[in-house]
Amino acid sequence: MAFRDHLTGAERISEPTSVVTEIRERTAQSGGTALLFENLPGSPGHRAAVNVCMRDNLARAWNIDPSELVDLMGWAMENPSNDFVILEVESAPVMECSMEPVDLTRLPIPWHYPEDRGRYMSASMVIAEHAGVRNVSYHRQFIRDSDHVVARLVPRHLTEMVDAARADDETVSIGVVNGADPTVLLAGAMSFSEPLDELTVANSLHKRVHGRPLELVSLENGIMIPAGAEYGMAATILLEDDDEGPYVDITGTVDDVRQQPVFTIDSLHHRSEPIFHAIVPAGAEHLALMGLPRAPTIKAAVSNVCECHDVVLGEGGCGWLSSVISITPRTEEEPRAAIMAAFEGHPSMKSVTIVDSDIDISDPQRVEWALMTRWQPDRDTVILSNQRGSSLDPTRTQDGMTSKIGFDATIPLGADRKPFTSVL
Repeated sequence: MAFRDHLTGAERISEPTSVVTEIRERTAQSGGTALLFENLPGSPGHRAAVNVCMRDNLARAWNIDPSELVDLMGWAMENPSNDFVILEVESAPVMECSMEPVDLTRLPIPWHYPEDRGRYMSASMVIAEHAGVRNVSYHRQFIRDSDHVVARLVPRHLTEMVDAARADDETVSIGVVNGADPTVLLAGAMSFSEPLDELTVANSLHKRVHGRPLELVSLENGIMIPAGAEYGMAATILLEDDDEGPYVDITGTVDDVRQQPVFTIDSLHHRSEPIFHAIVPAGAEHLALMGLPRAPTIKAAVSNVCECHDVVLGEGGCGWLSSVISITPRTEEEPRAAIMAAFEGHPSMKSVTIVDSDIDISDPQRVEWALMTRWQPDRDTVILSNQRGSSLDPTRTQDGMTSKIGFDATIPLGADRKPFTSVL
């Protein structure tokens, strides 16, 4: 399967849709349904898609239960594989067409919110190689002109690569990829404490889901990219910085203007009738892609202290700051231990709710019901002060500290379960 194969059940929008705020407006009304925009004035021959990497959508496409997705990703993170299939340029779908000269303004790249600086690629991944190390990660990219973008680099592995290269007055060769198979999209959203080639994780996930290794192809600058992607661009991270932002971020608030690295897009390739992947900032797919890759690390940490069934990072917490966790406690101490373990598994969270396995943790109403019928505030609440928090939390102190809370909404061990059990 490729990116476009995950759009089989998408709602097709045939009416003319402007990339200036209209894609975002239609997406906000979709309820999380995948949408395929087929009529984009200014980008003839190009289409755009949203809400592809949603938990339920991926589970349907891969013929698994949504709760199995966490374990599948966790397995791939623990078992990276580099047995890729390398395709010749002539046989790689992403190389079917080339745009000469490069003109990013002809692509259906959205201007999401009026508050944004302009048009942004929000779902395009950067594949970088420097000093023998490869990194795959997401970075929003402001379209400065026809062949330059300004990308927001958070202080992680790609930033370390760029800093090391610039210390030697060197540029960094990269590939910019849009519309890769969701196995690659999920792997690119993962973060690791030590440098790890995310494409090897994507390859393992691809083999489990599709039954064959991930196919790669080389761009002109030698960077290998997924051969089945919708768009592939050979690019260079320059020594130049420029203004990036303002931009509406995942919390729905406007991020600051910063000096950030400039990329030059040296060549642009795409599939025939390509489909541009457009993630709406603070929308359902953005939240899903933030939260899904963190769920396996949380589940692994909680599984060390009790039987853990599933983890969901909810939309209200921006897919990052809160989670609901399903467990089966065997002792009175395990729910509290699960709360502490969850914070260790994902330190950016400020809220954790623990529930029994009979609660649908993807349904906020049922989670609230569990809280109101199984939780006593003075007995079942854990409050932690002076904790390291997330940069996404506007309430954090200047030195990055916050407080955290955990809720034990499990039925007291040994209690008669009948009064706590819903028949609905």
